[in-house]
Amino acid sequence: MGVNMPKITISGHPGSGTSSLVRKLMEHFNWNSVNGGQIFRDEAKVRNLSLSEFGKLCSEDEMVDRQLDEKLKNLISENEIEIIESRLSGWWAYKLEAKCIRLWLDVTDEERANRVVMREGVSFEQALKENSERADIDFQRYESMYGLNPEHKEPYTHVVDATHIGIDEVFSLTLEILEG
Repeated sequence: MGVNMPKITISGHPGSGTSSLVRKLMEHFNWNSVNGGQIFRDEAKVRNLSLSEFGKLCSEDEMVDRQLDEKLKNLISENEIEIIESRLSGWWAYKLEAKCIRLWLDVTDEERANRVVMREGVSFEQALKENSERADIDFQRYESMYGLNPEHKEPYTHVVDATHIGIDEVFSLTLEILEG
């Protein structure tokens, strides 16, 4: 083919294990990655805003979000990045008809909350509530801006239920997908 496209996009809700999977893939294959959340954090820094201030700006000005999504789409289309991780990277690769694996890590709300508790030390109830609120806000934003629901599995070539398995099993399944 000769065209540089990402080998894999990895998407999932916070606490689903996307970051852990990306780290393992980078180590195993010596691949490069880009994280949509890092694009968000970098843009907040450039604008000299805290993450919450920048998040508020995004919710008030749709064009800011659209500009960030354009950066991600450009990375999917044009470069040598092998792994693109973001909630919508699979959707963008699908819409751009990028030739790559588009993976969604599926994890129950309760398990994601448990993982957030372990990672951030908050209560289970707080983690569950914050995850739910974030998912609702994201759904409303993506529906309003793009007419899409990140929960729909249509754009994904593969969905891995990572609820009851650890990162090593998720990694092994992903290797099978990539090598299959």
